[in-house]
Amino acid sequence: MNVINTSVRRKELTRLAAQLFVQEGFDRTTVRMLAQEMGIKSGSLFHHFKDKQEILAAVIEEGMQNALTIARQSIEHCSSDPEARLRAMARAHLETLFTDRNAHVVALFEWRRLDPVASAHLSHLRDAYEALWVQVIDDALEAQLIRGDRFLVSRFILGALNWTVRWYDPSGPRTPDDLADELVAMIMAH
Repeated sequence: MNVINTSVRRKELTRLAAQLFVQEGFDRTTVRMLAQEMGIKSGSLFHHFKDKQEILAAVIEEGMQNALTIARQSIEHCSSDPEARLRAMARAHLETLFTDRNAHVVALFEWRRLDPVASAHLSHLRDAYEALWVQVIDDALEAQLIRGDRFLVSRFILGALNWTVRWYDPSGPRTPDDLADELVAMIMAH
């Protein structure tokens, strides 16, 4: 299964589907609603996607690919200092959430709607992303910048970062970098 497709039109349709899934939820979004949002006939939708499940998988896969790319670039362009790497990952995560918000909201809240085949296919991307975080958290734990159980620390950090999609106002007084710095400051052992 490979739902990523380089077609510009398919990417645009995926973006529109993500927006609709966020507004209506996956279950309440019909094929007719998707086609209307995309400006095509219902039957034409199946020229680009096999079914609604494939659209969901495409939305999540594209968002996760982007998140992984941004995170890897952030780590590559960062010093080996554990604190700098922790800040870089937090900033990268927030950058991903705020530049590709709809895809990430869909991934966070609709992952459970994926069929088993799509879920298994996309799990490698989630696992690769989480592995980057585990490496950064392990380094921070070893340097005694943070304390606690690695599993709980990683869930706490990712949970806090992910929840910002619910309350953060990009036009407000705090930038995503400010937010990332504040989170890292809160979890660091003093």
